[in-house]
Amino acid sequence: MTRPQETTELNQLDFNGRHAVVTGGATGLGFGIAQRLIASGGSVTLWDRDEEAAAKAAESLGPRAFALKVDVSQHASVAQAVAATLAHAPRVDALVNSAGITGPNTKLWDYPVDAWRQVMEVNINGVFLCCREVVAQMRRQGQGSEGGGGYGRIVNIASVAGKEGNPNASAYSASKAAVIGLTKSLGKELADTGIRVNCVTPAAVKTAIFDQMTPEHIAFMLSKIPVGRFGTVEEVAAMVGWLCTEDCSFSTGAVFDLSGGRSTY
Repeated sequence: MTRPQETTELNQLDFNGRHAVVTGGATGLGFGIAQRLIASGGSVTLWDRDEEAAAKAAESLGPRAFALKVDVSQHASVAQAVAATLAHAPRVDALVNSAGITGPNTKLWDYPVDAWRQVMEVNINGVFLCCREVVAQMRRQGQGSEGGGGYGRIVNIASVAGKEGNPNASAYSASKAAVIGLTKSLGKELADTGIRVNCVTPAAVKTAIFDQMTPEHIAFMLSKIPVGRFGTVEEVAAMVGWLCTEDCSFSTGAVFDLSGGRSTY
């Protein structure tokens, strides 16, 4: 993996013997995060609504990657996916909620009602459902160093838009703000256990999700980043990877920025 104008070996993260579920894992950030977790010694199950893409992604990642067709906006689909995951993995040590959509770029008063609902169903209801079902499993398992009941790591992919609110992206901004609030609430609820819940708030990262945005909106996002470039998948994967490890033991209900200097709080 490379960063702009820089070639380095990966810093070693310890995810040896651990298993992660990565939603939206067939492409983009989810795929990059899965790559990093496997490189750190773990195994992954990719949850994605595109069954063919998920299968191809898992094949490219090697024998420690598995794929399942999952619609994170549907409770039954998520519950079935947990059971199917535990059929080939003894436990779920980490859950990365990466599945998301942008919705259209338009003024709120012109925003299609059905599109608003779709963004909320995937971006926040999907995070709720995945956390709800996976936490039940994590609370039953041990093997962490924090003490208290259970063990696990949950990382939710929010966005700097959830802090600042991007114009012409009201549904996306509102849904990502909700992800931040859910993270803080769940982190406090599980603070007396061995489960840690955090989120990251990237500025724009150039992935296939850009295909859902207008060129004007992409230019606006770039203009807000003091570093003067978009983030990379590898940079996000590095931070998320660490948050999935046992080394991340005292941070919970926290928000980690990847904004190139854009965030002011």
